[in-house]
Amino acid sequence: MIRRLRGFAAGLSLRWKIAALPAVGAALVALAIGMLIHHARSAQVADTARESAIAELYRVRQLYELTGHVDPGDTGSALDSPELPAALAADARAGSRNTYLDLSGSSPAVWAARPIGDQVLSVRLPLGAQRAEIRDLDRSLVVWGAVVVALTAVGGAALASRLSRSLRTAASTARRISEGDLDARIAGGDRDPGATKDEVAQLAAAVNTMAASLQRRIEAEQRFTADVAHELRTPLTGLQTAAELLPPSRPTELVRDRVAALRTLTEDLLEVARLDSRTEEPDLAAHPLGKLMASTTGRLGCEFTAPAADEDTYVRTDADRLERIVTHLVANARRHGTGPVEVRVEGPRVVIRDHGPGFPQAMLVDGEQRFRTGTVERGQGTGLGLTIAFGQARAIGAEVELSNEPDDGGAVAVVTLPEAGEVTEG
Repeated sequence: MIRRLRGFAAGLSLRWKIAALPAVGAALVALAIGMLIHHARSAQVADTARESAIAELYRVRQLYELTGHVDPGDTGSALDSPELPAALAADARAGSRNTYLDLSGSSPAVWAARPIGDQVLSVRLPLGAQRAEIRDLDRSLVVWGAVVVALTAVGGAALASRLSRSLRTAASTARRISEGDLDARIAGGDRDPGATKDEVAQLAAAVNTMAASLQRRIEAEQRFTADVAHELRTPLTGLQTAAELLPPSRPTELVRDRVAALRTLTEDLLEVARLDSRTEEPDLAAHPLGKLMASTTGRLGCEFTAPAADEDTYVRTDADRLERIVTHLVANARRHGTGPVEVRVEGPRVVIRDHGPGFPQAMLVDGEQRFRTGTVERGQGTGLGLTIAFGQARAIGAEVELSNEPDDGGAVAVVTLPEAGEVTEG
């Protein structure tokens, strides 16, 4: 039972937990106060009833001593009444005067008894009105307690809603920052954290400070990457020209190969820097995906499966950027997989797969990382191909998903593009 309650509580949102806390507290306070009032009123009624019964017993005794008989119609007075509770009758026969209170039966009453000679004189006072009064009091306590709990719950819900809204805003802003929107900030989070005791405001200020610091560092790294690539570009151009002038030989081939690899790395770094800066807007337009991929794969020289012409899906994309994405994914498949490399179009999706060992598990879990190729060999690519593919996909509003073929192995990359609907080519 306790585990179920814990599991239920763990499944509640912070908003409901905050709203429930004051309501539960108010319910416990209302219950405690109600019980105290109930017991106090019950004790007061009992004391008053016992005093009244003793007073009646004293009066009836005086009348008995004067008249020598007892009138049963007078407050239920009697001698050796068969209805007298056994415990009270035993006390009276033992020589003591006592009372007995019974509120549980259908006819609540208070008894008082005392010995007179070898007999027991008793009186009985009905307490139906007193019990009804206590029940009315209990109902009033329940109703007003429910009202207090409801008002407390409403107030707690309002407070929790405000706090939850602020926390959701902070969480949403943090997600936007993690997705690359470095300009995202929480409204009202520009105050000095030390100038307020509001924990939510302190959290907002801390998130904004973290975002500003992260933005400065990332922008500094992006400028450094772009500056390095630009500075390398000029001497590399001269180096490539000089390598072309070398006489044909095996050393010349090695030099030219390494210069070409270095130039590719420089161009990739420049492209990554442009993607990071987001200064270039994509040229989005509606294109038939099958026809577009047929042209791209024709230049790449890989197997291609396209839908029928009347089933071709139009997508909204930048043709040049999409070609860059597919080119890098095909190059990655050729470099790290085993042929043949297949490209096929399925609706608004482009699927690229090879027949090699597949993507490393760490890459499927952590995603693409710069300068990480997923292979132990050195010199097998720059590790920026997937980074560029993912960056270009984000720029055109597409998604890239990596997986491994479960049946016969091989890496699978799926590019999903936004559909544009049927259009007429111009």
